[in-house]
Amino acid sequence: MKNDKPVAPATQVVEAGRRPEWTGAVVNPPVWRASTHLYADSADLATGRANADGQFYYGRRGAPTQWALADALTALEPGAAGTVLYPSGVAAIAGALLAVLKAGDVLLVTDNAYEPSRALARTVLDPLGIETRFFDPLDLGTFPDRFCPRTRAVLLESPGSLTMEVCDIPALAAIAREKGAVSLLDNTWASPLGFAALAHGCDISLMSLTKHVGGHSDLMMGSASAGEHWHQLLRLKAQAMGNVVSPDDAALALRGLRTMAVRLERSTASALTLARWLRERPEVAHVLCPMLEGSPGHDLWQRDFTGGCGLFSFILKGRDAAARSRFIDGLALFGIGYSWGGFESLVVPVDPARVRTETPWPPAGWDSADRLGLRLSIGLEDPADLIADLERAFAAMDAG
Repeated sequence: MKNDKPVAPATQVVEAGRRPEWTGAVVNPPVWRASTHLYADSADLATGRANADGQFYYGRRGAPTQWALADALTALEPGAAGTVLYPSGVAAIAGALLAVLKAGDVLLVTDNAYEPSRALARTVLDPLGIETRFFDPLDLGTFPDRFCPRTRAVLLESPGSLTMEVCDIPALAAIAREKGAVSLLDNTWASPLGFAALAHGCDISLMSLTKHVGGHSDLMMGSASAGEHWHQLLRLKAQAMGNVVSPDDAALALRGLRTMAVRLERSTASALTLARWLRERPEVAHVLCPMLEGSPGHDLWQRDFTGGCGLFSFILKGRDAAARSRFIDGLALFGIGYSWGGFESLVVPVDPARVRTETPWPPAGWDSADRLGLRLSIGLEDPADLIADLERAFAAMDAG
């Protein structure tokens, strides 16, 4: 930043990380490609052991391109002392969990977590002697009973992956802290522009930079931002495991970051337009979009969030898998593919029942026939064109 005066988040995404010593006379930090950093003499070599961003040492610790990105992400997260970069969002989750947990510890994971987070528990944590227990994030009353003397961390996600439940993050984080556990939040959906994770009580804020920060579906990266204590632990663990991101990808992420605020504003507005339209369709049983008035979690979203994004789901009314496939195949503007947060709209099928252990699917009170869903990632296309595409897909679904 060029001054210390408080500025709006939309200004932060433009200004943050652009230190003169990293940019020189140009707008963006150049791409510093280097494995070896050279020193003037022995005394200069000794200074490199300080182990801080901005201090040259060796390529695995980064250079100005990576430092600028980490610095910008730290500036966007109120309360953060630093940010560690990882080669993917899953790597950020894994790296953060391994930094705060050890053999014999217990990890609590929200039952609506991103599926790869669940896989981490089974394939990485379990063999290391770290036990994972899942919990219902909406059952605040029984949450304190989930803790035991060995519970060291809680992994949260809000809104929940696929089904978009919004939980009371400040209350859950406060209970975790009272119990002596670290709270980690996968904050990819809202980003710090829509939800200030540390300011709401979380210890570590995680993001898949592949999504909104990259914004163009051409890079893989993740991040973990935290206060001084946890940032240092994250940093040391990441260095010990050899985590590093390429300067070229860091430059792409910085480029995407500069337009993230306007892209989120557009995709959020378009998503709301489509969610309202879908709610009126006879083929739709439920629209799972916390930004939508009257939807589950909307009150908490209004209370705690300052923004949203283009990702939401909806449930088909009484249709089978073949009908859903006809709907997906009938779309022209929505690409069929994983990830989200790019400039283009995407669709994937949603089947939460197979990855739930603590919370039923469909939820209580729903018709049991209404279980098959679709997740939409709304991009930057004209919403009227997207609605027309969805209308054609509904026609194709019922033509079969």
